[in-house]
Amino acid sequence: MFFKVIVDKILSFIVLIIFLPFIILILFSIFLSDFSNPIYISDRVGKDSKKFKLFKIRSMIKNASSTGVTSTSNNDNRITPLGKYIRKFKFDEILQLINVIIGDMSLVGPRPQIESEVKLYSDFEKELLSVKPGITDFSSIIFSDEGEILKNSSNPNKDYNDLIRPWKSKYGIFYIKHMSLKIDIILIFLTILSIFNRKLSLNLLSNILKKKDAEASLIEIAKRERSLG
Repeated sequence: MFFKVIVDKILSFIVLIIFLPFIILILFSIFLSDFSNPIYISDRVGKDSKKFKLFKIRSMIKNASSTGVTSTSNNDNRITPLGKYIRKFKFDEILQLINVIIGDMSLVGPRPQIESEVKLYSDFEKELLSVKPGITDFSSIIFSDEGEILKNSSNPNKDYNDLIRPWKSKYGIFYIKHMSLKIDIILIFLTILSIFNRKLSLNLLSNILKKKDAEASLIEIAKRERSLG
């Protein structure tokens, strides 16, 4: 575990330095669009239920969270024109490397949730709080099209909790039971690959689940060829 922490921090620092000029350009562009803070900071629940501030590049209009809608569809009118591209390439997540360096998060681990979502956790799901949350994991790849799933939903929060969250939790706990540096490296690679070739990434991921003797339902859902319901 100590080695994982060291590797996480070193890699996060290197990536931040490499992308710093582009990050500054994006932040400046967002600021010029509405003269508001281009960084979105949100409360999340981490390891052992400890709350922390999660950093993101803002992809929505200012004060978007005041609507009370926490799940986002692709046709959400709160997303800015520039934000659509930021979200498409997952660049809004890059500032979470700061969270990794601070020690609130890992590069790989179950995605952190807001407190209202955590309060809905079953006893089974509470195991997700036994490790640091991550920037990516199995579910980040499998449900990278979450916005498309929720598209045209009349109640995105409910549909997220009914259709997506149960599977995300299962994949998160599966990761906890099989976590290793090798798995982390593979998931980071597949996360990047998914941006350019999602189908190939999903096929490779489902093969990994199969080799790890995952439940048949987890393998099938990973392929995203069947209904989530």
